[in-house]
Amino acid sequence: MNKNKIKNYQIFSTIFTFILGTLLHFTYKWSGENLIIASFSAIDESVWEHLKLLFFPMLLTTIIGYFYIGKHIHNFICSKTVGIISAILFVIVFYYTYSGILGKNIEIIDIGSFFVATILGEYIAYKLINNFKCNTKIAICFLVILTICFIFFTYFKPDLGIYEEKARNLAFF
Repeated sequence: MNKNKIKNYQIFSTIFTFILGTLLHFTYKWSGENLIIASFSAIDESVWEHLKLLFFPMLLTTIIGYFYIGKHIHNFICSKTVGIISAILFVIVFYYTYSGILGKNIEIIDIGSFFVATILGEYIAYKLINNFKCNTKIAICFLVILTICFIFFTYFKPDLGIYEEKARNLAFF
């Protein structure tokens, strides 16, 4: 597979995730709080809900990318899955580390971490394509399980910190 074609698709995927992820922050409210839209949009300010802003656009570009270039790349799904999981883990670790140190969260840093996580996840996927072997069926199972979890826990939130709505803090420090 042409390396430039892969690189260009990863750049497209990054920009697409930036745009769609940003829009998904607002679509639930814009839809009049439609329960179907809630499945893949942020419905509150919890960390969990903000992870959907990364997951669903990256999942969508994985599906589109599979039909565009992925059929010709043995480990496309695996690489994209690792990229998605890496992006999600970055947001979780970064958010709880910096907000724990500062004692509060800062919205501009949260927004920035979304963009950094997207770039990181897509970069990891790009680097793993053609250099990584795994079982595609297992990767697909991970994506299906994550999809089910994001939808299920939108409506049935456990009593855990990641599901708690955080206070919005617009101040820089």
